[in-house]
Amino acid sequence: MRILVIEDNLAIVTNLSDYLEACGHEVEAARDGVQGFQLAASQPFDVVLLDINLPRMDGMTLCRKLRKEARADVPILILSARDTLNDKLVGFQYGADDYLVKPFDLEEVEARLNALHRRRTGRVANRILRVGDLFYDSGRKRVQFAGVEVKLPPKCMRLLEMLMSEPGRVFSRRDLEIELWGDEQETSDRLRNHVHVLRRALVRAGNRDPIETVHGLGFRLVTTE
Repeated sequence: MRILVIEDNLAIVTNLSDYLEACGHEVEAARDGVQGFQLAASQPFDVVLLDINLPRMDGMTLCRKLRKEARADVPILILSARDTLNDKLVGFQYGADDYLVKPFDLEEVEARLNALHRRRTGRVANRILRVGDLFYDSGRKRVQFAGVEVKLPPKCMRLLEMLMSEPGRVFSRRDLEIELWGDEQETSDRLRNHVHVLRRALVRAGNRDPIETVHGLGFRLVTTE
């Protein structure tokens, strides 16, 4: 993989670069947000590792600009010392695909990057789904609910695509986690965070929540024709 590390701490950059290059990856680094944005918006990378507290442009702003201005769909893994649920939700809302709290294990970073890359390369191109008043176009990265455009981070978009592919089916937590990250997660926090962001965006657009929690089983999409 070709990996962009956007991090101002030289020791962290060095550790990540040495480890990931030893694993066979190509690594490029940026030490501030402006340089990181310019590189990520202009060059092809398979994944981006992004710190939040960056000079010249913070990581959240960078993430949002990549998604909204550059229309970049490169997978983004945030690495941050901020560990509250709200910090993670904001990261996902701004367009991150995954969030890992510092200090982190280098093996886990590489595993998550591989999972993000695997999910991206395995996507079905130009898939169009219509379920009730929900519309999804994977080729154009467009979601509409009740005629209103819905802006979603990539992981939430993939989650919605999966639910829309079989409306009414109850997808287990394990089904969704394997689809999104390539393996089952130790806790349900990551999936629950993405479902929360997706639901909030859909409610804002259509004034109702089309996702039903089936307690003890998982989630399903319910629609009104």
